[in-house]
Amino acid sequence: AVVSTQSTGVFVQVNTSREPQKSGCMPEELLPLADVITKECEGLQLAGVMTIGAFGYDWSQGVNPDFVELLECHKKLAAHLERDDLEISMGMSDDFVRAIEMGSTNVRVGSKIFGARN
Repeated sequence: AVVSTQSTGVFVQVNTSREPQKSGCMPEELLPLADVITKECEGLQLAGVMTIGAFGYDWSQGVNPDFVELLECHKKLAAHLERDDLEISMGMSDDFVRAIEMGSTNVRVGSKIFGARN
C-alpha cells in the first residue's frame, strides 16, 4: 500500500440554520471540533468553514442570517486558531453571487452546470 504524506483539506460544516434535517456542528460546537481536527487528526488540514443555509431564503428580507452566522463563526475560528488563511464556503446555484459579495471564497454551483436534481 502507498502511504501518503500529504494532508487532506477539510471544511467544517456549520448548521447555521439549526435545521434538524441538516448535518454539521452547531455554531457553539465549532471551536472544540476545530481543536480536535487540528490537534488529533494529523492527516487533515482544516481549510475553512461551510454552511448550507435554509433553502429558498428571501433576499428581499435583507442579508441571509445563515451567511452572517457563518461569517461570525469564521471570524471566531480564525482568532481562536490564529490563522488568516481559513476559507468560507457558502452559497449555491441560486445565491452564489450574493454569497461572494458577502465574502464567500468557495461556492457550490452544481445545478447551474448540470441542472436541477430529479
